[in-house]
Amino acid sequence: MSLPVLNFRLALLPIVSLLAVAGCRADDSPDDQGGETETGDGDGDGATDTESGETETGDGDGDGDAFVDWPTLDCDPLVPEFCGFPFPNNVFSEPDPTTNTGRRLALSQALMPKGGGYTPETDSFNQSDGFSPSSTVMTFLPGATVTGLVTPLNIEDSLGANSPTVLINAATGERVPHWAELDMSHDNGDRRAFMLRPAVRFDPDTRYIVGIRRVQNTSGVAIPASEGFAALRDGSPSADASIEQRRPLYVDIFARLADAGVERAELQLAWDFTTASDENITGRMVHIRDEGLSLLDASGPDYVIDNVIMDPTPGIAMRIELTMTVPLYLDKPDAGGAMMYGDDGLPEPNGTAEYPVLVHVPTSAFESPARLMAYGHGLLGSRWEITAGHLQALAAESNVIVFATDWVGMASDDTSNIISILSTGHIDNFHTVADRLQQGFFNAFAAMRMMQGKFADDPLMQGVNGSAVDPVDPWYFGGSQGGIFGTPYMALSPDVMRGALAVPGQPYNLLLNRSINFAQFFNLIDGVYPDKLDLRFLLELTQIEWDRAEPSGYSRHVISDPLPGSVEKEVLMLVSIGDHQVTTLGAHVMAREIGVPQIGPANRPGLFGIDVVEQPYVGSAMIEYDFGLPPEPIENVPMSQGEDPHGKLAGVAVAGLTVEQFLRTGVVETFCDGVCDPD
Repeated sequence: MSLPVLNFRLALLPIVSLLAVAGCRADDSPDDQGGETETGDGDGDGATDTESGETETGDGDGDGDAFVDWPTLDCDPLVPEFCGFPFPNNVFSEPDPTTNTGRRLALSQALMPKGGGYTPETDSFNQSDGFSPSSTVMTFLPGATVTGLVTPLNIEDSLGANSPTVLINAATGERVPHWAELDMSHDNGDRRAFMLRPAVRFDPDTRYIVGIRRVQNTSGVAIPASEGFAALRDGSPSADASIEQRRPLYVDIFARLADAGVERAELQLAWDFTTASDENITGRMVHIRDEGLSLLDASGPDYVIDNVIMDPTPGIAMRIELTMTVPLYLDKPDAGGAMMYGDDGLPEPNGTAEYPVLVHVPTSAFESPARLMAYGHGLLGSRWEITAGHLQALAAESNVIVFATDWVGMASDDTSNIISILSTGHIDNFHTVADRLQQGFFNAFAAMRMMQGKFADDPLMQGVNGSAVDPVDPWYFGGSQGGIFGTPYMALSPDVMRGALAVPGQPYNLLLNRSINFAQFFNLIDGVYPDKLDLRFLLELTQIEWDRAEPSGYSRHVISDPLPGSVEKEVLMLVSIGDHQVTTLGAHVMAREIGVPQIGPANRPGLFGIDVVEQPYVGSAMIEYDFGLPPEPIENVPMSQGEDPHGKLAGVAVAGLTVEQFLRTGVVETFCDGVCDPD
């Protein structure tokens, strides 16, 4: 620590003490303040001094001499132009000693996005014990540009001492790699959110500090700090009680930023936030999986066969439509169903429900038992995608029984529920999407147990040497949405050890604006939200719900740090450069989170945080295929140039060979002549 910083801190301590005595403690103003809580340190202890209510966070040296407090606010005057910014933000939370982090979100209705004349309720969001670890860090800087800021093409510069934008782990001082961007998804240049996109997911149950400096307007002049932040930064008086309350907190924030090489005098804005715990994000689904499967026979759920089509296509002996009966964790099995909870706060069964399964049995299975492969369908699709030619060919030629359930929550019959939520402003119902997706994951696990057990023993499935089903070492394969949801599937599945994920990505708050598929929904809701900052805020709020049912909550648990009841898995990621539907920026975030290298020779060997390895390679990996398209945009808009390569891998023969070999043996080879250039 430099001597000038130390001298300044000592000079400020008498002022801090006077402010504390003058009534800035939570116990003096319980209606305005959230109590004083120890911030997460990455260890998940979230300890609270229950006698004093004060929290010791340290001053950046680890000597623990600064006490900080967060008032719980409806809106933050640090960004007077928009109630919910900056976001995520600890002043939008409150102490809760019953949670893993010691805090709970306390989002107010005042900051909720207003659409269709409706003000959403906050209950479902406020169940979280912190903000999404996949949050986009957002604020509003009127007139800002991204001149001189880090882009997706030079992420490593965000870790350098001169980066204008800084994200640091408050406990360790470690910088978080990221890039900066303005929200270019709409045409209102006066209401563009300023965003920092983490290139890796934040750690759970951890406090982070944001520092922004040297952001310029179009004339090259630095954007001025707001009146409220200037008062904190410069030590000038403020008539706003919440500013005065936060002066002790900002002693800590400024000290930690100074220790990271960021001087307070140049800051345009700084604040802190705390991420949700892993248990808060994954605990519901782990409970559903474990309890739900325990309620079934070891051989899986009961089922009835609804229809059998013999020889539907060459090499396929039977197309079987069946309906299984499984525990239901929703108030209703259909679209819009909401999670039911017991007294312990965990999902509670609500009887049973029937869900369909579609199965393709290859002709060869009756001579030699066939391997099982669960399939995950694409965006708002259905189990019927297994009738696609390349999947029928895989079943027939590789002696694989391919079967599929619907990703309920994001299946074809959920479309109307999603449209209703987005077009009416009722985003407080968005949890029904994530709730039903968790039921969908359980359905997929139950179906696998059924295929390995009762279905394998079905008289219909008996061949010349016993059952036509080989129940050992089943696989998973999914494309697009199936590649995305394949990550939580793999992290959670008790039975599948190896899976292939085609054209995947994460998180949804990164993927949506960069997808041509979202354009139709965006056109629908654009007119519902006249303030485009509200529209941006909507997408970020929903990430809190998404985390429980999308890769962001699960990807780092696939090949290491397995979830309770799971083990380390292997996955193969197949990526199409220039993808119009799932941005490869999202694929790279996923690869970094799972912890996979890319196979060389690589089309783009310099990807941040992703190593290149020689082939043949044993284990999890990523392959990028180049279809000769122009460079992808770095703004948050869809890639639209050239012919969309999103679905082209289905027709690339060597990609099929790669997938089949990996699923059988765990060995990755591209079978490409040099870099993978299918054209």
